[in-house]
Amino acid sequence: MTENLQCISPVDGSVYAERPCLTRNDAFKIVDLAKQSQSEWAARPLEERINLVLAGVSAVGEMNDEIVPELAWQMGRPVRYGGEYKGFKERATFMASIAEDALANIEVSDDEVFRRFIKRVPHGVILVIAPWNYPYMTAINTVAPALIAGNSVILKHSAQTLLVGERMAMAFHDAGVPKDVFQNVFLDHPTTEELIAKGSFDFINFTGSVGGGKAIEKAAAGTFTGVGLELGGKDPGYVMDDADLDTAVEALIDGAMFNSGQCCCGIERIYVAEPLFEEFVEKAVNIVKGYKLGSPLDPDTTLGPMAHKRFADEVRSQISEAIEAGATAHIPLFPEDDGGAYLTPQILTGVTHDMRVMRDESFGPVVGIMKVKNDSEAISLMNDSEFGLTASLWTGNVERAQMVGDHIETGTVFMNRCDYLDPALCWTGCKNTGRGGGLSAIGYHNLTHPKSCHFKRGQ
Repeated sequence: MTENLQCISPVDGSVYAERPCLTRNDAFKIVDLAKQSQSEWAARPLEERINLVLAGVSAVGEMNDEIVPELAWQMGRPVRYGGEYKGFKERATFMASIAEDALANIEVSDDEVFRRFIKRVPHGVILVIAPWNYPYMTAINTVAPALIAGNSVILKHSAQTLLVGERMAMAFHDAGVPKDVFQNVFLDHPTTEELIAKGSFDFINFTGSVGGGKAIEKAAAGTFTGVGLELGGKDPGYVMDDADLDTAVEALIDGAMFNSGQCCCGIERIYVAEPLFEEFVEKAVNIVKGYKLGSPLDPDTTLGPMAHKRFADEVRSQISEAIEAGATAHIPLFPEDDGGAYLTPQILTGVTHDMRVMRDESFGPVVGIMKVKNDSEAISLMNDSEFGLTASLWTGNVERAQMVGDHIETGTVFMNRCDYLDPALCWTGCKNTGRGGGLSAIGYHNLTHPKSCHFKRGQ
């Protein structure tokens, strides 16, 4: 019997969307079609591939009025924020703008005897497994450069955001990208793992949990398939004693709470220099108390439900454990908190790294705040984590930020900014956050492989 994937809406617990999974045979047929179409796609001029991808991006933009409420129903983000098209377009457009240089040959020599160079060759068939929290932006990070580089792409989206892949495929096909070159699929875990274990793909990009990343690596073991993984995070912010306090509070609390805390690079723990600590906490609490928790379809709502009740249950568990261990919760229960997906945002003080809320990924609207005496203590605490995606430093001194940043185990260091993805920089992480890198020129390098050419003129 064919398994169905369901999107249970966090808005009201109803089944919002349902799709049947591909059978094993149909899944392998789709991979074959992707392989057959890839060489012809790669043979097209780079400019043509770029234009078709950008046309697909624009076609997604034309659907935005329908996409925004769909996202609210699927994963709970309030409609007031207008969806993801701005970031979606920004990332794709930037990757298109650097493609010619990033994919250009590396010329070594060209003289009367030899021409030597290194070219970038598309891997072939790329599997993109995308998450639900920013389903369009996380997908386009790989889909756009992979297609531009000459790969064919198979997109498998989270069950929580079933309609996203369909939307993207429809838009790109309408824009002229061949259907077999970019395919959206609905797959169960066993079929996905079998496809990977059989070496069906030439590269796999996965964004999700640490457990999911381990399952991907296990399935790919022995196939020599390249794998790019963006997994968990527990991103810190550090407010130094010379920081602009108001700016730091506003940005860090937004970074912790936006999208109900369901951001890959959201702020999950904050360290504040001792002289600023009390005022920082006071201002942070006032901001969070002003949030409106409610239906994401209400334009006045600033904080929607978490994407699923089980995600909210994990956050509640971390909060209650911390309080039992001595932490102080500063936000009273919101009346809209239903014990399910609708969750009161929370600020905790009196926390320690013995508590799960300061160690485990929360991925929800909660943040622990600790005071620190100096940079050395802050560095030690920021590095006391199994994860390493981003870290956010707040200071008026660039040299100080650079010094502290050099000692932090992380993929990206921000100064006076947080919870942002710059497409010109490599999006990468260390430790249990995963490996590989997307976007920037390095993203193209990871979606292609080098081919060395050594040509001797004459006989």
